[in-house]
Amino acid sequence: MANLTKKLSLILVMGILFFSFTNLLSAKDTGTNGDNRSYVIATASPGGTYYPVGVAIATLVTDKLGADGISMSAITSAGSGENVQLLKNHETDFAILQGLFGSMAWQGKGKYEGKPEREMRSVTMLWENVEHFVIYKEYAPTGNIMDMKNIEGKRFSIGKRGSGTETSGKTILTMLGFNPEKDFSLEHLGYSASATAMQDRRVVGMNIPAGPPVSAITQAFATIGADKIAVLEFTDEQLQKVDTEFPVWSRYVIKANTYPGQTKDIHTIAQPNFLAVRPDLSDDDVYKILETIYGNLDFLHNMHKATYAIKLQRAVNGLPIPLHPGAVKFYKDHGINVPANLIAK
Repeated sequence: MANLTKKLSLILVMGILFFSFTNLLSAKDTGTNGDNRSYVIATASPGGTYYPVGVAIATLVTDKLGADGISMSAITSAGSGENVQLLKNHETDFAILQGLFGSMAWQGKGKYEGKPEREMRSVTMLWENVEHFVIYKEYAPTGNIMDMKNIEGKRFSIGKRGSGTETSGKTILTMLGFNPEKDFSLEHLGYSASATAMQDRRVVGMNIPAGPPVSAITQAFATIGADKIAVLEFTDEQLQKVDTEFPVWSRYVIKANTYPGQTKDIHTIAQPNFLAVRPDLSDDDVYKILETIYGNLDFLHNMHKATYAIKLQRAVNGLPIPLHPGAVKFYKDHGINVPANLIAK
């Protein structure tokens, strides 16, 4: 009898746990759990800019909107490529994406050729994703991006597989006449791992697109030395070539002293990063989250310098996909002109 009672108790407990777990999954799918909405924002690997900015946004939203039943947590990922899939699979609610990746996915071009991904909407432009192509100075006599020809056949970290880092790096190099798969021995490492691999001479260079100052670049300059590595520059003509198929890049100057021992400005290029969201989320919640972000920029500035680029006046600049209706309402209420191409049909 005692054994039967124990078995029945175990079955009951398991049933309760299953029911609770099922309800939790259901709540996650809708973004609600009674009066509480717990959202997830996908970022990228630690060492870049996506992760600390994502954590900052999540912390701010939870702190300011907790009384309204809204909270947010940040997760790491392989970057933009995985983030598009996470949005599609309803495994995340918000995600930070590269402008290039968002454009490719929405249009069904590049790695999404013929298969456009439409399970996402824009929320706001965040900051510029600044291209840092870093190689040892022994291979960089001119300091220009075309010095990459001097490391042909050598190990170069292009970014994690499927990431926006990998895609943007390969796109840029291809537009400049390189064949990344054949010209280099590609390693697929995250940002911090790339810096460590350079320090250990396991790779001779790395591709790190992120908002300055990037911790992985700071790490490389501090441990290897500014006299031994170079962030390669782009001419205006090279910028035009890169910008031909996906016009998302623009000129960006990394000011002197951004990194340890960096005594001169670095003339590189950048593309926008933006916050994306699933289209089925509440208009009201998206509105409140935008209101919280733009009403507390000082908090974000204290968390990462890249957030100084977040400005209401340029919130819709360079967005590659239509806005969420909650975002459209927010911008119109705050006097921001929303272009017709950003209104979802």
